[in-house]
Amino acid sequence: MSTRAGTTPAEPQTEPASRRRSRGNTREELLLAMLRVKSKGLKLSISAVATEAGVSAGLVHNTYPDIAEEIRAQVGRGTRQQRDANAAEVKKVRGQLKILRAERDAALADVARLASINETLRQEVATLQAAASGKTFCLREKTADR
Repeated sequence: MSTRAGTTPAEPQTEPASRRRSRGNTREELLLAMLRVKSKGLKLSISAVATEAGVSAGLVHNTYPDIAEEIRAQVGRGTRQQRDANAAEVKKVRGQLKILRAERDAALADVARLASINETLRQEVATLQAAASGKTFCLREKTADR
């Protein structure tokens, strides 16, 4: 006779038989539920298997991680596969980001160069317009020989 914490061997366990669950029976029930979900043509998922077995998805995740991993593997989303796929995707995106940052920096340099040229041309246009209007005259610089 097994005892729970806080009870003595003489005290009977008052927990109903329906609440007690054998790990072996639950494992077997989960495996059978996985087969039933597949045979019904439903989408295989941890929650679908848990519902079919009459347990919570948390129980599958926390108590039976091997079964959860098997379900993920059958769906094509094993933990290792997901991690490897994510790592490859991150590497690819980082490469693209590096290229885009280089293009952005080159574009910003072009904008700065063109802004400088534009301002120089604006000043030249203003000078030429003033000279063309006849309202201005040029002062010659004094030279040292005069």
